[in-house]
Amino acid sequence: MFTGIVEETGVVRSFEEQAEAWRLVIQAKRILEGIQLGDSISVNGCCLTVVIIDGDCLSFDLLAESIEKTSIRSVAKGNLVNLECALLPTTRMGGHFVSGHVDGLGSITKIQQKGKDTLITITPKDLTNLKYLVPKGCITLDGISLTVYEVTETSFTVWLIPHTLEVTNLHTKQVEDLINIEYDLVAKYLEKLQASVSSKD
Repeated sequence: MFTGIVEETGVVRSFEEQAEAWRLVIQAKRILEGIQLGDSISVNGCCLTVVIIDGDCLSFDLLAESIEKTSIRSVAKGNLVNLECALLPTTRMGGHFVSGHVDGLGSITKIQQKGKDTLITITPKDLTNLKYLVPKGCITLDGISLTVYEVTETSFTVWLIPHTLEVTNLHTKQVEDLINIEYDLVAKYLEKLQASVSSKD
């Protein structure tokens, strides 16, 4: 479990297909303290397991499911990725509950300025998932807990303050880039509960 508050951006050092999995190697700084093999790290919103620690580099193995359903497949050497360690009982809950299980991909369709803030508009690959969104609600993009600004029938828009652009990889994003989306857990649980109640009526 994570909060969606990115701790740092790491640098992709390599991403290669191997015999049994794809191996992703990321150079990091802040999250290295106390890190151990088997720890869970959110990498662009994907919950991945540390399999090798080599100096300031962490290695992760990804299976076909992660490659097919997330934007990790498009990362390349030198790219910045958002990193967050798993939630601890003592962690400040600055964002919202994030599982690190990506629900789907979206495509950036617009980036615009509104005063000092930046607005990014996303079109999900699966438009039916827009039902989980409400203005001023929570959304996770590439592992970042953000606030929904607007929802339409085909897209949604989020606010970005300058600090978020500075400390995450969003300042590198361009129109048409893919981005990982995780919808609010509460909305998904409520849908499941409602479906269960309705089936008993």
